[in-house]
Amino acid sequence: MELLKRKIDSVLLQWKSNPSHLPLIVKGARQIGKTESIRRFGREQYKNVIEINFILQKQYKSIFDNGFEVGTILKNISLINPHLTFVPGETLIFFDEIQGCINCATSLKSFKQDGRFDVVCSGSLMGINYHEIESNSVGFKEDYQMYSMDFEEFLWAKGYQEGQIEDMYQHMLQVSPFSELEWNIYSEIMKEYMVIGGMPAIVDSFVKNGNYSGTLTMQRQILLDYEEDITKYAGGLDKGRILNVYRKIPVFLGKENKKFQISKVAHGARNREYLGTIEWLDNAGMINACYCMEQPELPLRGNYDPDNYKVYFRDTGLLVASLDEEAQEDLRYHKNFNTYKGALYENMVGDMLVKQGYRLYFYKNQKGTLEMDFFVRDKDTLVPVEVKANDGATISLNHLIEKGKFSDISYGVKFANRNIGFNGKFYTFPYFLVFLLKRFLRERKPPS
Repeated sequence: MELLKRKIDSVLLQWKSNPSHLPLIVKGARQIGKTESIRRFGREQYKNVIEINFILQKQYKSIFDNGFEVGTILKNISLINPHLTFVPGETLIFFDEIQGCINCATSLKSFKQDGRFDVVCSGSLMGINYHEIESNSVGFKEDYQMYSMDFEEFLWAKGYQEGQIEDMYQHMLQVSPFSELEWNIYSEIMKEYMVIGGMPAIVDSFVKNGNYSGTLTMQRQILLDYEEDITKYAGGLDKGRILNVYRKIPVFLGKENKKFQISKVAHGARNREYLGTIEWLDNAGMINACYCMEQPELPLRGNYDPDNYKVYFRDTGLLVASLDEEAQEDLRYHKNFNTYKGALYENMVGDMLVKQGYRLYFYKNQKGTLEMDFFVRDKDTLVPVEVKANDGATISLNHLIEKGKFSDISYGVKFANRNIGFNGKFYTFPYFLVFLLKRFLRERKPPS
């Protein structure tokens, strides 16, 4: 597989250039490209790289048995493989799959205090008892949350350059519509991204072949691998219940209100029996949970109902892969993205918001007369975000922005298959600009 340009590349370079950097833990779901990105960084930036995988090379779990002094750890590594060399100041030690060896996290304090070697760890969030890792290395590590490829990384893979992406952003910032050519090309690429998703091996195959051949098989294998991981790593939770929830996500997204209801996951299922399952899937990097706000007002955290939520796939390509054969044909060949009650657009927007660092919140009042797909915020205000598959009426968005009704809201954003516009109340943007929303909200010029 060709090594694709990723956002973590610049993160790793910044980390290395900081003279007081701490050992780094790169967290994320499996198969999103963590290992390949760290390997490339090591090859390009260090004379010497020591890579240890605690899942594939179980013998290395014992290197911490005699304590956590760095000299002792290196001596034990050399006993297992005497060909490895450790050059102070020029060596990266890469501990992969650290969920397979919690003791590794405890050693990070020693490596930081010793200071001779740079250490990067990575692990699938499935199976990481992160509370245990936290307590073992608090204050002596940095964390980086990695995701599957976002739309910007997908554009890079397709050959688009930074200048072209900056031009897209300037259209957004200046509220300047795209030409018909720009609109058509970027819209088509967005449709490709929604079907393919952001798993690097699948993106690489798609870009190289120039078609969807083989990609569905690869996606479905990842879904099977995730199910296998649930049965392997779910710990004290009921694995059958986690699988029940995971398999039912497409069913609920296909319904009109998309609300996830435990009572309909299995006959007689109760919320209390499923405590922790949504959190486990979210922490494992498999889903994005979106919670219903008590009121459309700030603050976002602490103002939501933990029992009222929607569940989205963390990667829209995997949602598409979970659908039936007829839906596959409709999407891949007819490009009918309005199928599935708008869930594909909603899932994609939610995923892109999470990849920008947002948590997901929605709102629906008890009467069902006022609802909004997502809420984010800028430095001053709460910003409703509406997702329109068919570009219908925007009654709720207009109502939320009406003067005096909701004091924390002054404007909104609508994503639709429409060109850029602003009507004095809300901005309309095409879907292919979602990945730039956070930057836009930070830098936008309020209308005079």
